[in-house]
Amino acid sequence: MPSSQARPAPAGGELTATDDLCSSDAITLAGLLRGRQVSAREVIAAHISRITAVDPIVNAVVTRCFDTAMTKAAAADEARARGDALGVLHGLPVAHKDLVDTAGVRTTYGSRLFADNVPDHDALIVTRMSAAGAISLGKTNTPEFGAGSHTVNEVFGATRNPYDTSRSAGGSSGGSAAALAARMICLADGSDLGGSLRNPASFCNVVGLRPSPGRVPSWPTADVLDTMSVLGPMGRTVADVALLLAAISGPDRRVPHALETPPPALTDPARVRGLIERDVAGLRVAWSADLGLPVEPAVREVITAARQVLVDLGCDVIDAVPNLTGADEVFRTWRAFRFATSYGPLLPDHAASLGANVVWNVERGLELTLADLSRATVLRDRLASQVNEFFENVDALACPAVQVVPFDVDLDWVHEIDGVPQQNYLDWMASAYLISATGLPAMSVPAGFTPAGLPVGLQLVGPRRADWELLGLAQAFEAATQYGQFAPALP
Repeated sequence: MPSSQARPAPAGGELTATDDLCSSDAITLAGLLRGRQVSAREVIAAHISRITAVDPIVNAVVTRCFDTAMTKAAAADEARARGDALGVLHGLPVAHKDLVDTAGVRTTYGSRLFADNVPDHDALIVTRMSAAGAISLGKTNTPEFGAGSHTVNEVFGATRNPYDTSRSAGGSSGGSAAALAARMICLADGSDLGGSLRNPASFCNVVGLRPSPGRVPSWPTADVLDTMSVLGPMGRTVADVALLLAAISGPDRRVPHALETPPPALTDPARVRGLIERDVAGLRVAWSADLGLPVEPAVREVITAARQVLVDLGCDVIDAVPNLTGADEVFRTWRAFRFATSYGPLLPDHAASLGANVVWNVERGLELTLADLSRATVLRDRLASQVNEFFENVDALACPAVQVVPFDVDLDWVHEIDGVPQQNYLDWMASAYLISATGLPAMSVPAGFTPAGLPVGLQLVGPRRADWELLGLAQAFEAATQYGQFAPALP
């Protein structure tokens, strides 16, 4: 049965049951682990039980490594008993998107061609999370090669929205978002090309941050100079996302565009809230209910209420939108080029085994001319100047993260928005991908629910490289609304 009623998440307190451990956010769990109120083995066992009970309904954690996780939990408890220095993610249950390589753990990229692929190395983001003490419970579902904002593939099927299992969880980090919402894990990584951290966060009532390009370096990669696709953190609270960002960001010599700025020094996870606390009174926030795009009335209704929250927080909210001329062409051109570069070699021999979205994107990339790439380069430079000028006068932009509410899980993609036909599977994602083209940090934070109980996220966009300042505004909004505390009505 689809679940359309939301209920408040348990507030915490004395933890005596699996549900209590799984409902706790990452920072609360980290404090309990450090205070020896609970062991890593207890935390990991509780989340394994939760996955076993709930994931048959949701289908988010598609490859599992429970035995390895329990072994690592035992080692984490032994390290704590010895008095070893603890990483900021010590003992916390996480999962990795099935697009990132994990040594010895099946990694399919959502593709039949790689259904049995087992890498011999970890991606950098996996290495950093593990080094900080996180314990992986497995891999989260993604559409084939991350193509699209609906998580379904021929290897594992569709991931369902925990708030209504007849609906999509979004994508392409839909497995990560759904696992978080369903309280199967407390942190997750994701990636974002055209909205893949923000779209599923909006659909699943969690927080997803698309960091500035280079903030979270990617290695290995097919194109070390690609700045359109980024890796980033997801969590149920803004502070949890900030905690994970601190663990996975920072320079790497192998990645030419990695930002040299180190992450904030952090030894106690509880201190992360203080790092992002910000007085938002007087902040100049530009507001756009639609970015000039079609938006479903149900989304507009929720977003309108979010505008008033910013006003009540003391922000100076003005109706304004950056000049995004050229953003659509920039995004589509470089996305197509990226698909041709990464997956074009598969097309001649494996077209029949590739999904329609991947084939379509690769074909568009192979059709590109030098003139197309040159024009997109010029437009991208112009777009950067346009948004830089806009943010000289405002501190943030607030707008919809997604133009629609979670849609039917059996639908391939959204074909119409408020009476406006969508021509292909990219069109309906424009509120997110136009922002991707700007290179600015952006995130989705829970903003409320429709009358049917479907989540809607607010997209907040910051000036160039202002990731941490953006988190501060999001935390203030979260504290004023508390929508993230409402958990789905799952067993």
